[in-house]
Amino acid sequence: MEGKNQTDLSEFMILGFSNLNELQLLLFTIFFLTYVCTLGGNILIILVTLADSHLHTPMYYFLGNLAFLDICYTTTNVPQMMVHLLSKKKNISYGGCVVQLFAFIFFVGVESLLLAAMAYDRYIAICKPLRYSIIMNKILYNQLAAACWTGGFLNSVVHTVLTFRLPFCGNNQINYFFCDIPPLLVLSCGDTSVNELALLSIGVFIGWTPFLCIILSYLYIISTILKIRSSEGRKKAFSTCASHLIIVLLYYGSSIFTYVRPISSYSLEKDRLFSILYSVVTPMLNPIIYTLRNKDIKEAMKAVGKKWKTSSSSF
Repeated sequence: MEGKNQTDLSEFMILGFSNLNELQLLLFTIFFLTYVCTLGGNILIILVTLADSHLHTPMYYFLGNLAFLDICYTTTNVPQMMVHLLSKKKNISYGGCVVQLFAFIFFVGVESLLLAAMAYDRYIAICKPLRYSIIMNKILYNQLAAACWTGGFLNSVVHTVLTFRLPFCGNNQINYFFCDIPPLLVLSCGDTSVNELALLSIGVFIGWTPFLCIILSYLYIISTILKIRSSEGRKKAFSTCASHLIIVLLYYGSSIFTYVRPISSYSLEKDRLFSILYSVVTPMLNPIIYTLRNKDIKEAMKAVGKKWKTSSSSF
């Protein structure tokens, strides 16, 4: 008898930090503060870019999309992780696991493509400044954003369908913090070769290709920056791009390691650390890096702050 298949499972048990009982409250506090910082920082970026007309440019349009994405995909798993840290029952329904996986992979895929679109925007701005407004017009940057969201959606549909067609023979304990592809493939008792092939092949499109395009864009960007005679001009150009490059290295380094490799090389104990990096830490760092290293954002925040103070004092 093969055992129970996926249709018999009504829920999964998320093991998460079950082996760290004495640290549950401390971990809850850390995740809570991280989540609050993530929400506050990214909401602030969205509000500032909407409120200041000087920031109504392609670069900040993409940055607003990135901030919204960080809010969404952090919200798909961090609140549940916090609940499980304080609760004895650490379960998630089968349907809830499907929704969580779909949402998380959707937002992760969109962000992977969006970072490439942001790199292309910086390439045009720095390497072809005289043609920037013509090339990066409203139609093009809206099309790029739409392509990112569509690509992320299709990527998530494929992986979600392939993952939950697999049989889970009785064992419903997920040795992870949330429902994700690697732990579910390890948990399955069926043939996961198709899933591995899909991860590797689609990973080339959704992971490696955007990453290599970003690296190529920055090679051209750095080459152009080095030709700038003014030291002030070089400093400003490097400052604009450095923040984006930091996010790219953190995000792609951890996400490609997690998804684009054979299942035989999975080590869930180690992989959990990488999942924390790209799903919890990076979304919190995005607003910090972009605001601390971005003069336009800091000036816009000051201007918006003055407006709010003036309007509030008039009442």
